[in-house]
Amino acid sequence: MPTEKDYAESIPIAWCPGCGNFAIIKALRKTLIELDIEPNQVLFVSGIGQAPKLPHYTKGNVFNGLHGRTLPVATGAKIVNHKLVVICIDGDGGAYGEGIGHLLAAMRRNIDITYMVHNNQVYGLTKGQASPTSDMGFVTRTTPQGAIQSLNPLALALASDVSFLARGFAGEIEHLATLLKMGIEHQGFSLIDILQPCVSFNYKNTYQWYRERVYKLEDQTYDLSDKLNAFKKAQEWGDRIPIGVIYKEERQVYEKQLPALKKMILARQKIDPLLFETLLDEFI
Repeated sequence: MPTEKDYAESIPIAWCPGCGNFAIIKALRKTLIELDIEPNQVLFVSGIGQAPKLPHYTKGNVFNGLHGRTLPVATGAKIVNHKLVVICIDGDGGAYGEGIGHLLAAMRRNIDITYMVHNNQVYGLTKGQASPTSDMGFVTRTTPQGAIQSLNPLALALASDVSFLARGFAGEIEHLATLLKMGIEHQGFSLIDILQPCVSFNYKNTYQWYRERVYKLEDQTYDLSDKLNAFKKAQEWGDRIPIGVIYKEERQVYEKQLPALKKMILARQKIDPLLFETLLDEFI
């Protein structure tokens, strides 16, 4: 069984002191250890930003690519080796801005990967511009008169037939670890939106601000399969913010619909060059 030492990296961490990312990486390591997943069994895929630096600070297979282009790479990796535990890490800018089209496709296809979105409602790496989830009226260098209507990622995910949707909070490590565990164990696409205070550029949505508002869905009677009620919960923001599993359903996983994967892992299948020649002959 892996230990904390197995996932610990020795390189210096370049996050700001107090950043919510420290709690998130702690919750992720705790989850992988409890699930008995070895570093060689997991693939971390991320883009550009403060959140996507996470794979640099923990051990495992890593693909660090372009901003907003995490999910296409993860999809390819999962198809080639569907036995891999594939975990994607992005910020709200990469996931809900540049990468929104890829997110819609991944949720619809129900690819068996877990998508952790560190939602600090600001572009932290590039010094505090408004992001797709910045609260309406939020003042930044790019929105000096206040941000416009924000994107609701939970409602968008539900409308796109996501099969597992949860929201966590960096100030609740144990609770977040539980959500990550459920997301990884879920057979299908798991979107986990993580409320992550940015101590350097977001002075509104602070730890204290969230602690005064978040409440856990598991503390009340809640039907995870009720999509209509999930939509209602997704609309809650401001005075009360729900955290926990918002919605869950079991439906066919994308990889199981691919005939080429039924025999064995694609990466271990032998390639017959003659098959390519036959294919090319059709274009002559």
